[in-house]
Amino acid sequence: MTGVLVLNVGSSSVKYQLFDMPTETVIAQGHKDRIGIVGGDYPSHDEALAQMVSELPDTVTIDIVGHRVVHGGGLFTEPTVVTDDVIQTLEDVSSLAPLHNPPNIAGIRAAQHALPNATQVAVFDTAFFRDLPAEAFTYALPKDLRERFGIRKYGFHGTSHQYVNQTLQAVSDPPPTKVITCHLGNGSSMAAIVDGVALDTTLGFTPLPGLVMGTRSGDIDPAVVTHLLREGMSVDDVDTALGQEGGLVGLTGSSDMRDIIARAEAGDDDCELALRIWAGRIRHYVGAYWALMGGLDALVFTGGIGENSAVLRKQVLELLAPLGVVVDVSANDTADGEAEKISSQASEVAVWVIATNEELQIARHSHLLAGGGR
Repeated sequence: MTGVLVLNVGSSSVKYQLFDMPTETVIAQGHKDRIGIVGGDYPSHDEALAQMVSELPDTVTIDIVGHRVVHGGGLFTEPTVVTDDVIQTLEDVSSLAPLHNPPNIAGIRAAQHALPNATQVAVFDTAFFRDLPAEAFTYALPKDLRERFGIRKYGFHGTSHQYVNQTLQAVSDPPPTKVITCHLGNGSSMAAIVDGVALDTTLGFTPLPGLVMGTRSGDIDPAVVTHLLREGMSVDDVDTALGQEGGLVGLTGSSDMRDIIARAEAGDDDCELALRIWAGRIRHYVGAYWALMGGLDALVFTGGIGENSAVLRKQVLELLAPLGVVVDVSANDTADGEAEKISSQASEVAVWVIATNEELQIARHSHLLAGGGR
């Protein structure tokens, strides 16, 4: 038995799962909230991790700690054993993900203190997209700027896209070759995958572009940014408008899809429009990726919205009818399992709902790297 503790550390929370590997049995799981908040009697990351470890079953030795790290920059393209040099490099690239990487690093340091004998492994959201072709990751900017500032498409949610594609291959007969995975939640992204390799994805240099998200705008004309700056807004104000006040909250005042759906059904024009924009952006990328791959075998919904909202899945799939997609309404309405097919026999594309499990994927990577395989 190898105990692998997986940590997903945010600025004020920690989610964790403890696995027995290689059986992949979940021994314990949970979360800690209100961590590291300034201005109150709140625990630090160190204190929260120490308390969490003290609450774990003492029958299991934690040999490996796997950490979700959002951005590896161009330097980390695969799971990596954490050293002091690795932590320093992660701090150097934190400007690429200022809301995510600093708490990820704080979690690593806290785990080192709480579990000094465990091997710490960093698993990067960007790693699955390391093999994107140059025409997908290169922005049409001056070469010296791209090289000096590391500007390229990195992609995110990689552990989720990889996990659901691998699960799809295991449950499909025959396994599909050309796949589009849709990770839809407060943060959302899509990926075009052929034979297990990502050819393109909607997120880019940062987690801002692509689909309409809870508070992120998704794709906009970049000249909007320079226009707002010329009109007197500060860089920080523009950044806030795009990343924290945009997306669904900018369109409706709410980032909660359940609230938006209810208001749309009650006749709220802003919410009705927001849902059309949201679904239309997904249709846009399905069409683009269909053309990129020269066809489509399977479409997968995952993430909080993708797994749980039959209404929104149906809305998207109806837009894809010209591509031969036919939804099984009954299967879609009742889908709530780990992997369920929701397309009808008449559909030219298999459509699946697959619950993502990023923690398990991180555990697999960490155990493979530090535990001698699985």
